Amino acid sequence: MKIIVIGTGAVGGWYAGLLALAGHEVHAVTPSDYRVIQDRGLILRDRHSERIVKLSSATAQPQPVRGCDLIVIAAKSTANDTLPSLIKPLIEPHTILLTLQNGMGNVEAFLPIIPADRLVAGLCFVCINRIAPGVIENTLSGYIRMAAAQGSQNQAVKTVVDLFSKAGVEVKAEDSLKGILWKKLCWNIPFNGLAIAAGGLTTDKILADPELRSRARKLMLEIQSAAKLDGVPFSDEHLERQFTVTEGMGPYRPSSLIDYEQGRAVEVAALWGEPWRRGQAVGAMMPELAKLKAEIELRLKSRG
Repeated sequence: MKIIVIGTGAVGGWYAGLLALAGHEVHAVTPSDYRVIQDRGLILRDRHSERIVKLSSATAQPQPVRGCDLIVIAAKSTANDTLPSLIKPLIEPHTILLTLQNGMGNVEAFLPIIPADRLVAGLCFVCINRIAPGVIENTLSGYIRMAAAQGSQNQAVKTVVDLFSKAGVEVKAEDSLKGILWKKLCWNIPFNGLAIAAGGLTTDKILADPELRSRARKLMLEIQSAAKLDGVPFSDEHLERQFTVTEGMGPYRPSSLIDYEQGRAVEVAALWGEPWRRGQAVGAMMPELAKLKAEIELRLKSRG
């Protein structure tokens, strides 16, 4: 397949490399790393190996690829105001668009430029970091859950799931996008948020602090309650799994903390704002989430 990956940071870089290793024609769009990726290739590291992967091309801005089969959006949601107009010229009548972005409101940003039956959302339950230009480190391969932008599983979802599965990714199709969005937020909201609000803490320090651990649980319970009211309930076991998985990560720096510390835009709207709004819309009480969002915004304001 001919694939364009928009954003080859942690998630985008890892899956661009795996898809290229599987024999696909992969083109990267990455304003900061395109020269090193074009010259040297991507470096993929995990606990067992280090691989250098050459891509078909790497550019700073999107370039048309004739016969493009798949566009993967792995840029941060903070770019969604400008991305649709940039990638619209790349879309052909058969092209599928896959978003691999955190938070809520992402598929809605791209629905104006592509039919809903060719728009797929993927949520990555992984532990991956970009540690240097073109260098991606995976300490927990985890898995991806994918769903159609609207409705239940369709051919586009099946195509993308099959593609990633054959590239060695643990991936599964789900019937409800809302369901996987709320489930993923059970990790993202507390751990990305508290890492910033508590002054720059890694996940192991959050877990070790009784007050922060308690806040994380309260946040998860609010998310669980909102999901139930939104028609996609899930069990307490999912909440406990978030703590178990995080304990295995060690001193992990969540992506939002990295963005905050490096002076980049933080995905406040997608990770904390839109979930709070949707929770309120279905009648959920979410005071802990409102408090956390306010703390993050204060930190960002003081950062200047």
